[in-house]
Amino acid sequence: MSKTFTRDEVAKHNTEDSLWFVIDSKVYDVTDFVDAHPGGEAVLRQVAGQDATVAFYNLHRHEVLSKYEDLFIGTLEGEKPQVVTPKPGDLSTVPYAEPLWLSPVYKSPYYNESHRRLQKAMRIFTDTYITPEAQAREADGKRISQELVDRMSEKGLLHMRLGPGKHLHGVNLLDGAVKGEEFDYFHDLIMSQEGVRPNARGFQDGQLAGMVIGLPCVMNYMKDQKRKKAIMDEVFSGKKYMCLAITEAFAGSDVAGLRTTATKTPDGKHYIVNGTKKWITNGVFCDYFITGVKTDKGLSVLIIERGEGVETKSIKTSYSTAAGTAYITFDNVKVPVENLLGEENKGIYVILANFNHERWTMACATIRQCRTIVEECLKWSHQRLVFGKRLIEQPVIRQKLAKMIALVEANQSWLETITYQMNQMPYKQQSQYLGGPIGLLKMSITRAAHEIADEAVQIFGGRGLTQSGMGRVVEMFNRTYKFDAILGGSEEVLADLGVRQAMRQMPNAKL
Repeated sequence: MSKTFTRDEVAKHNTEDSLWFVIDSKVYDVTDFVDAHPGGEAVLRQVAGQDATVAFYNLHRHEVLSKYEDLFIGTLEGEKPQVVTPKPGDLSTVPYAEPLWLSPVYKSPYYNESHRRLQKAMRIFTDTYITPEAQAREADGKRISQELVDRMSEKGLLHMRLGPGKHLHGVNLLDGAVKGEEFDYFHDLIMSQEGVRPNARGFQDGQLAGMVIGLPCVMNYMKDQKRKKAIMDEVFSGKKYMCLAITEAFAGSDVAGLRTTATKTPDGKHYIVNGTKKWITNGVFCDYFITGVKTDKGLSVLIIERGEGVETKSIKTSYSTAAGTAYITFDNVKVPVENLLGEENKGIYVILANFNHERWTMACATIRQCRTIVEECLKWSHQRLVFGKRLIEQPVIRQKLAKMIALVEANQSWLETITYQMNQMPYKQQSQYLGGPIGLLKMSITRAAHEIADEAVQIFGGRGLTQSGMGRVVEMFNRTYKFDAILGGSEEVLADLGVRQAMRQMPNAKL
């Protein structure tokens, strides 16, 4: 049990030999910490013997206190801490910090108890295991640890990230939070949104995003069933890594413009692959490359194993090298013809097959990231004092917050509407009717992210441009939100796709 002190007792400790102060009814002895304080000793001496709660939260995030728990010596007599300290798995009580279906007073027709169990289990797992590593790897640029990959595999996270399907049947999913047979696209939505809460954008992609967009090509188009199962087992177990290698310096959204070639040997048993790929997520450390190539009469897709003639180099982008973004060179790489996915010269169907799910998961993630920024701004505007009053008391700040909240809630609602349709439609219908709406949704939320990032930086000021401290989450978002506006199909391409799909269904209607 901690000691208790009166405010008068604390007030006596205001000398160089003994320096105490109070933060949220907790007493801290910083006598031996003064010289080590990153902000200098003068700041601490200014609050010696006083209640420093307001001053502290005007400069520091609440999480800083947990870093210096050893300085805590007791509490104020008759007082209790008022600031909420979240535990792993907790829901935020900040308005709009959680989607409405997770707020006790609101109801939703889309979610049942299995969704709530999965959300709770995934949040605990994320807060406990993913977030600490995500923050460390985002900073040092190293790849995800095998220990975390093994833990994710053991709990079925790698399986769930590919969405509903037979690959989930009989798999332990977070210790029974949901059965594989009942896993639907709302469970998938939950996995996507909970998984990005660590706010480490480079690590987020480094957390095997290449598998999410690459492995479905093998699952749906590899003809050799025995080999397909072997590769799936390797990847789902975390023993092998995979990436999707389509983009080149010559062609991004313009897939037909690819220049990497695959030429059959005279005996017809192999392809010889030559060319380059650029900006390939996880390419630095992956074992399998799902590769778009030009064959004699069109586009084809091959699965290429890392080996002779395959070289990967890291590319530094706006986010951390933890993503493993790569420039890949294929130099006379010999690939067995059995590694062809789908039909020769018809690889466009293999590539297009997973676009809807990829773009949908990106929309899920971006909406959740935007929501986190709303929470950060609401917290900051309530604790930041400027011109003698809190930021939230300024009408211009409330206008910015209103805009941000409206954009997040509107896009979450549209996301849930589309997700419900995904649950009702077989894959063929999804391809026919949802490509356009999903493309427009992704465009909508990345445009919203642009607005939200801009307003958030204005609210945080210089802190929103600083990679540490109060504004670190906003700075990260402002620096990296454009990845989702480009990857998976640029805003302009997806906007055009949505309108062109509508044009195909346009009747002969006149004003």
